[in-house]
Amino acid sequence: MSSSADYLEYVLDLLSSLDDITYKRMMGEFLLYYKGVLFGGIYDNRFLVKKKPILEKYHLEEEIPYPSAKPMYLISTEDRMLIKEIVESLAQTL
Repeated sequence: MSSSADYLEYVLDLLSSLDDITYKRMMGEFLLYYKGVLFGGIYDNRFLVKKKPILEKYHLEEEIPYPSAKPMYLISTEDRMLIKEIVESLAQTL
């Protein structure tokens, strides 16, 4: 299943408090970049970020983006400030 443009717009709205968010379409899904650094993506209409130890304190649910991929963290909150904190924390380690 591919991700929809509507869901992309929804996620971009959640990320609107961050400057320099870009995306690339890849095989029906979307890769997300912050200041040019790949930090996550949209897979089957799920907003996922890379799984790194710095994010363990947020107790995020793990998801597999596609078969044979490494687990990622699911962002299921709509709290824009929390999402900003998560992305900025993640970007510091990438």
